Amino acid sequence: MSQTPSTMGVHDVAPGEESDSFLSGVATYAIGLALALMMTATAFWVVHSRVLWGPGIPIGLCVLAIAQMGVHLVFFLHITTGPDNTNNVLALAFGVIIVFLVIVGSLWIMANLNHNLMSMDEIMMKQP
Repeated sequence: MSQTPSTMGVHDVAPGEESDSFLSGVATYAIGLALALMMTATAFWVVHSRVLWGPGIPIGLCVLAIAQMGVHLVFFLHITTGPDNTNNVLALAFGVIIVFLVIVGSLWIMANLNHNLMSMDEIMMKQP
């Protein structure tokens, strides 16, 4: 037996799902904004303080960036695990795959160019 959003309790709704009430929608966006601002401020604070060990700062920033992407996906783009969000999740996955292919392809091309082209010193030595 499945429940429709109108028959579910207040606590049965995921943070990113749309609600019937205007105030609960605004509250969802406000919570998302507060979390995003908190993570941004935390990232700046981590960089400018000595809380993390020097080489651990990039890892900490990556963790905060991934968490902030999750907040944006759930609270602003309304990506949830509901059956009506299948197209959104597929579009997101397709976009991630395209971005991954562009980045990896660019790095592969640059690595091959770096390996196969002569350095500037070799070019200058061949000049008469």
